[in-house]
Amino acid sequence: MTVQAPLLSPEHIAMIDKGVSAIVASRNAAHRPSLMRAVGAGISADGGEITVYLSRSQSRQLLQDVAATGQLAVVFSEPLSHRTVQVKARAAQLRAADDSDLPCLRRYLASMEHEVACVGFDAAFVRAMLACSLQDMVAIRFAPSEAYDQTPGPRAGSALPAA
Repeated sequence: MTVQAPLLSPEHIAMIDKGVSAIVASRNAAHRPSLMRAVGAGISADGGEITVYLSRSQSRQLLQDVAATGQLAVVFSEPLSHRTVQVKARAAQLRAADDSDLPCLRRYLASMEHEVACVGFDAAFVRAMLACSLQDMVAIRFAPSEAYDQTPGPRAGSALPAA
């Protein structure tokens, strides 16, 4: 049995784990894109599983596309440094968010309040931007199958070396 090397380095896992801006995208069968800002995100300690959270009422097309194709891409970016990583998946799974997701969502909100404050916006702005009731929230869980450096500069778009 061949063991695949992790796609994400400990530094990338830590960046995603602390809670940074996350934009989720997919496409339909005609390759028409859909995207939405995540209202939360979490990652397993080894980087092998990521969960992003979306507002069902604001992400209908994106959720339909992920349900139909299983494919998605997520860009995680630190607002102050613009350090950015993109991950892609081929077999994403959707489920309703529930109370067990609340610790992750609270941690994400607190981190985003800090991250966005670093570029001059207060916590009220972040709370409004990420406002979503748990009843309206959908969790998308996936194992990253590809990872790319998307930090602006000469390496943008290059595949991340195996960790």
